[in-house]
Formats: sequence, structure tokens, C-alpha cells
Amino acid sequence: MDTAALKQTWALAEGLGDEVPLFFYSHLFLSHPEVRSLFPVSMATQRDRLVGALGRIVSAVDQVDEVVEFIQQLGRDHRRFEVIAEHYNAVGASLLATLKHFLGELWTDELAADWAAAYGLIATVMVEAAGAAERTSPAWWAGHVTAVERRGLDLAIIQVRPEPDLQFMPGQSVAVEVPARPRLWRYLSPANAPRSDGSIEFHVQLVPGGQVSSTIVRSLEVGETLRLGAPVGQELTLDEGERERDLVMVAGGTGLAPLRAHLERIDQHWQSTGRAPRVHLFHGARLPVNLYENRLFQNLAGRPWFTYTPVVSDDPTYTGRKGMVGDVAAESGALHGRLALVCGSPVMVRHTVSRLRAAGIAHTDVRFEQFATLDEDSHAMHHHTHDPQPPRLPQSEEGDHA
Repeated sequence: MDTAALKQTWALAEGLGDEVPLFFYSHLFLSHPEVRSLFPVSMATQRDRLVGALGRIVSAVDQVDEVVEFIQQLGRDHRRFEVIAEHYNAVGASLLATLKHFLGELWTDELAADWAAAYGLIATVMVEAAGAAERTSPAWWAGHVTAVERRGLDLAIIQVRPEPDLQFMPGQSVAVEVPARPRLWRYLSPANAPRSDGSIEFHVQLVPGGQVSSTIVRSLEVGETLRLGAPVGQELTLDEGERERDLVMVAGGTGLAPLRAHLERIDQHWQSTGRAPRVHLFHGARLPVNLYENRLFQNLAGRPWFTYTPVVSDDPTYTGRKGMVGDVAAESGALHGRLALVCGSPVMVRHTVSRLRAAGIAHTDVRFEQFATLDEDSHAMHHHTHDPQPPRLPQSEEGDHA
């Protein structure tokens, strides 16, 4: 298999812009109209997500051993779209037809065979992983909304009871679909440690133009039933050995949620054993009102292991720490030997990661997730980023992490 030719031809196709996904979807829906119902009613924000991600992954098939776990997770995660094995064949045929159309005389029999083989390898890994998952877990969970607390005009804290129980680790994310926005999924992180009653807490920030976040924040009601995907992501999870390490946590907005889940787990462990790592949380917000868990963390700061520093960027009258939360964290001086967990918008994460590494935290000791700014996660894995970065499907979701 000529992987250099795969990469080269994909680079040519990517350079053609929106024409490529337009042809791909037209071919797919005309040749297999039955798959149209798997996609959002409006394709406006879907654009090149599926075809672009497929091209990047398939053309990097020589790295498949490095990212096989990611591809397996992708296959498991796509079960919630009701994707079946036959759909992979349809997508593969349309991908090859699209490349043939745009590459013209560059599309040789040898190149076609290589693309077909590479796609087949990726698809087989995904299908096998999905089949294995089907034996042990549902494609999606029913999430019964038991409480909705609206804090201000643009943020809601919701309590959801999954059925059956949904097992997750602090730091993971769950895809969520609300009844009013079918086939539009947004990734949310549980903001709590696993509870005995199985309930999950989500923090949702309204993003202008965001169909999913606006629906949750403005109109979601107790008694509604969400659909929840399987938990995904390892970037912000901690294994057994890492749970003893001292931490610095840096959150922007509702990027606080997965870090709050860790804090709850640590506090439970401390209350039962008297042991806990030292943790310093920096929570950044534009305005003081956006420090929506301020009271909780001020109270938690009475624990001997916990330090809390709220940071406000856009209010010069604020009496506490002002500026960019990444700058304040990097200048705190309490970083040596700590593991850093960072979560927030892409801009906030890039700035914070750069500042923490410049301040002396080891490259591999800075863990982070960042999130795209669109509304749907339509047939696209969410955009976890952690060095080293394998090829991956981009997430489409709204705003800062929630």
C-alpha cells in the first residue's frame, strides 16, 4: 500500500474546498437514500466533517497501530447514530467516487485499490469494536431529567438519571441529544463523581446561535428524556497511580465541569481516608457572575488539601485576581512536580498550556481538552486533544466545554 500516495491525493482533494463534501453527500444520498435519515435535517453545519475526517484518517493508515484505540472508540461511539455495517460500505463507495471525480487522470487502478484497502481496514476496526460493544452496553442511554437549575440567563445545571446505569470516570464526556433537536448531539462532561443513585450533573452554557445549548438553557424541563452516548475520552481522566499526584487545575467557564468531578471524588476519598493530594484550582471567567460555583469552592477551600483562585478577565472593578486565568496559574509558583489539568475554549486552552509549560511543568504533565465552537456533533467524534495528536474526527459542538 502506497501511503505516501494516499496522503498526497488527500491533500489535493482537501485543497478543493467545499466542492468535495458537496459531491460526497450528493453521491451518498442519491445512491443510498436510506442513510439520509441518520444525518441532521439541516446539513448547513455538517459541511466537510465526515468526509474530511475520513480522508485524514484513511490517508494516515500507516499510523493505524498508534491510534487503533481511538478508531475502536469511534466505532463504539457511532452506534448511537444507529450506524450499521452496511452503512460503512455506502460511505466508502461515496468517498472513492468523490476522489475519482476530483482527481481525474491521477486516479489510477492502483490508487483506487490502495484507498479501498485503507478504508476497509479502518472500517473493519470500527465495525468489530461496535459489534463487541453491542454485547455489553446499549447504543445509547435514556437520560431522565430530574432537576433543572438556571443560574442567570445563560447557564443551566441539570440533573439526569440514566437508564440503565451509565458507568463513567471523572474527566470523561458524554454525547447528549435533546428531544427538541433530534440528531444534533453535543458533548457534555459529568460535573460529579459517580453517585450511588447513578445520577449525573451537567453544566450547560448558552452559546449565541447554538441550537442545543439554547434549548437546554432556555426550555428543558424536568420530566423530559435525553439520549446519552457512551462515555469517551482519556485526556482528563486519572489512572490509579496518578490519583496520588498533586494537581493544578485550570478551567475556563463551564470547562470547570470535568475538574469539578475530580474534586468531588478527591473530597470523598479524603473524608473516608484522611488522605488527598494537594490541589489548586484556578477558575477563569469574564465577569464575577460567571464564577457560578464560587460559593461551593470558597467552602471547599476550608479543606487542608484544596486551594481556590477565581480569576476575572473583563471587570476592572473586581477586587480579586484579574487577567487571563492561564497567566495567573502560571505565575502562582506552586507548580513544581504537579500534574496540570486544563479545560475550556480552544483559545483559553492554547494560552494556558503554553504558559504552564513555559513556567516549568513538564510537557507530558499538562493534560488538556479543547472544544470547537459549532453546534452539532453530527457523525463526528468530539475533539479531544492531547499530545501526541493522532489523526481524528473533529468535533462539532457549541462553545466552551460543558
